[in-house]
Amino acid sequence: MIKNISNLGDAAVYCDFGSEINETINSNVIAYFENLSELIKEEKIHGITNLTPSYNKLIVSFDLKFINYKDTKNLIENLIIKKSDKKNNTKIKIPICCEKEFGLDFERLNSKLNIRKDEIIKLFFSKEYFCYMTGFIAGMPFLGDISEKIRCDRLETPRVKVPKGSVGITEQFTNIYTFESPGGWNIIGNTPMKIFDKMNLSKPSLIKPGNKIIFYQISKEEYLDWNEQ
Repeated sequence: MIKNISNLGDAAVYCDFGSEINETINSNVIAYFENLSELIKEEKIHGITNLTPSYNKLIVSFDLKFINYKDTKNLIENLIIKKSDKKNNTKIKIPICCEKEFGLDFERLNSKLNIRKDEIIKLFFSKEYFCYMTGFIAGMPFLGDISEKIRCDRLETPRVKVPKGSVGITEQFTNIYTFESPGGWNIIGNTPMKIFDKMNLSKPSLIKPGNKIIFYQISKEEYLDWNEQ
């Protein structure tokens, strides 16, 4: 399943699962991530400092005081992958308000794509999305794949502050900003739902890799009522 394993700097192994981004390849990345995490815990393997999965890559960082590149590579190559019999069928419904004050980039998208706002909204909400990974900021989910008709490049000049809860699209992905932060995605709405809760130590992230996401549209009144509850 891994196409190539190479060193990344002095203390990391780069596992390449291929150049494509799809659910099958990402599921393989997640399987290696989960099985390697379990092996490290069960066998009390010292020196592996971090596992970082992405769309189609897995980076395994290590501490040279305890383990080297060759031994880490052998660990990965000899890993027995046990895929869970339980398929991840978790589906999470996320409300979004697309009113003008939340949909910051509909005019840009209209100009770039030559598609009206109502058509963009229709295409966006008509699909079910797959969580490939989380990152950049805590709990931010990277979800695919949006309709080819509404795929657009990032902003030429990123915003210094993107409001918390903003839902953005760029290229084949959509995401949710879990905190106010800089960002260059095209913002089409905002969700009142808390996607990341740092106070919930057992389950801070609502969305995990492998989850399916269904977005649904709400009015501004519903949005404000949600925040008051």
